[in-house]
Amino acid sequence: MNAVLQNKEIQFEQLGLIDYKEAWEYQEKLFNEILELKSQNRKAPEDAQVQTPNYLLFCSHPHVYTLGKSGHEENLLIDEEGLKAKGATFYKINRGGDITYHGPGQIVGYPILDLDNFFTDIHKYLRLLEEAVILTLEEYGITTGRIPGLTGVWLDHEAQVNPRKICAMGVKCSRWVTMHGFAFNINTDLNYFSNIVPCGISDKKVTSLAQELGYEVPLAEVEEKLRKHIANLFEATIITATHEKRH
Repeated sequence: MNAVLQNKEIQFEQLGLIDYKEAWEYQEKLFNEILELKSQNRKAPEDAQVQTPNYLLFCSHPHVYTLGKSGHEENLLIDEEGLKAKGATFYKINRGGDITYHGPGQIVGYPILDLDNFFTDIHKYLRLLEEAVILTLEEYGITTGRIPGLTGVWLDHEAQVNPRKICAMGVKCSRWVTMHGFAFNINTDLNYFSNIVPCGISDKKVTSLAQELGYEVPLAEVEEKLRKHIANLFEATIITATHEKRH
């Protein structure tokens, strides 16, 4: 993309508690609109091309398990009756990664970015999302990092005596446009993770910010810190959407 056309603004929307399928369909809508605009730009003369938008959606979901394209269904340890008893749903979806859980008390982040506006490097993209979470947790006095070969953010990532994941990630990228994203455990009911092999990793645990601190933290407080770090790392300006785009 012509550097002059690069759009460093990210439109932020807080969707609140929203059904997983509804949020997925909304992501697909924004994702496809960006891809269509990119197609039009490729066919248009340079002076007729327009900037592509970027979005960042934050939300949480009712209890749901999602399985990525490279995942294994046997990592879901309960059957349909068990799901009903837990008040949970299950979806096979089009992101990378294995199985994970979403539920109340999480910050689920869906960046729908045209990476042509920033950098065309999916490895760097994933590392910057992880870094935003790592820097956010630093503000609460919690040291986290990465475990080689495993995506996401971990506590006890160096000694690995009791490594535990606090943020899971799984993304899709097509023609440098991203969707899906991360699930950051804040005040999450960790019991729901016992019904799966989280991310297909059987020998490591999951945790939450509340579990580590010993008290619950307002989601909005964490979200504000996380947005700040995402903006800084992507050298972007995050603006809050002022009108409804979903309809």
